[in-house]
Amino acid sequence: MQIIDITLPLSPNIPIWRGTPPYSLSKSSSIAEGKRTNDSVLYMGLHTGTHVDAPNHCLDGTANVDSLCLADCMGEASVVEFLNCSQITAAMLATIPPHFLKPRLLLKTDNSARWQTEGNQFYENFTAITPDAAQWIADHQIRLIGIDYLSIQLFADKDMQTHWTLLDKSIVILEGLDLTNATTGIYDLICLPLLIKGAEAAPARAVLVKK
Repeated sequence: MQIIDITLPLSPNIPIWRGTPPYSLSKSSSIAEGKRTNDSVLYMGLHTGTHVDAPNHCLDGTANVDSLCLADCMGEASVVEFLNCSQITAAMLATIPPHFLKPRLLLKTDNSARWQTEGNQFYENFTAITPDAAQWIADHQIRLIGIDYLSIQLFADKDMQTHWTLLDKSIVILEGLDLTNATTGIYDLICLPLLIKGAEAAPARAVLVKK
């Protein structure tokens, strides 16, 4: 069984969305300083690194991350590559063969290579989907959509329509993936967001199991 970890490692070097609190991990207890244990304190925004968005992220009064259906986060997933493009449109998604389309769709773009080369720089011109692509996803019974940067939505799109379209249909949004080692194909996805009561998002560990 081949397991491909598609989770971004959390560290001070991880790129973060502008305005997000910087990531930090500090020792609250150290054996080297005479304490009985090593203990740490983690501080970061919930949308740091690999994370899941719940409807309440953009639609006030809707479901939080603790209400997500875990069945939507686990099971057959298609990894589809869209390289050398600045955005993914409905017409591009329509080229995916129907037999290849699974309830969970992960989009591999040029973004994955940037995790290796950009350091902790936030890159505005990342590849993401257009609002009409979000509608296509909603119309094709996709239960989870994932992408290899910090947002499923283009940086230039400020009206949140892409998020609204997906979250209004309770489609799980999985952002911040590293698909460097995943090629086009069908996998089993295992994605487990942290169970945080009342939160609009949660960090997640996500892996693909090669079928």
